[in-house]
Amino acid sequence: MNASRHESIRLFENDFLERLSHVHPITPLVFWGPIAAWLLWSGLSTYHLSAGAVAALAVAGVFTWSLTEYGLHRFLFHFPAKSRLGKWLVFLFHGNHHDDPKDKTRLVMPPAGAIPIMAVLYLLFRAVLPAAWLEVFTAFFIVGYLVYDYIHYATHHFPMRNPVAKYLKHYHLKHHFSGQGGRYGVSSPLWDIVFGTRPAESPRPGR
Repeated sequence: MNASRHESIRLFENDFLERLSHVHPITPLVFWGPIAAWLLWSGLSTYHLSAGAVAALAVAGVFTWSLTEYGLHRFLFHFPAKSRLGKWLVFLFHGNHHDDPKDKTRLVMPPAGAIPIMAVLYLLFRAVLPAAWLEVFTAFFIVGYLVYDYIHYATHHFPMRNPVAKYLKHYHLKHHFSGQGGRYGVSSPLWDIVFGTRPAESPRPGR
């Protein structure tokens, strides 16, 4: 056995369920990419939206994802559960990542976990959006999700020397290791700033 092989935290006794909790990083793109493309094609071919309308829906979809990302991370993935079942569910969805942030098979969301969340959100979008906007909006919402997933993977797996990418990497790693809490945004600190969950930066030595 290779001594350097990373041993993942086991989440399920059942081998099939355990396999579902691990995912190759390309999986979200392969799974959700065609769905987003089909939604975009279907929406455009059915309703013949103007370029301006598509651009507005693109911005709205990505913007809504960024708020959803923050909300899920803050209120669901860090929910202060009291019951044994609640604690297990929080650990299943996110706690295991905090216990083992170097596990690269759990740095992107497995479809088994993302599908029910996305289904609930789609039903919500369908309840509040006009039919002509629904598919294009959802397509770009999924694009926002994919951007988040791969930024999250990169923050844990790549050096990220580009100034913006480096900032996001350091920002997210402080969420894991600073002990301050907060910093729930991964693809952007925007909502941490808006809702006051961005802790003050500690002054550097000598300042």
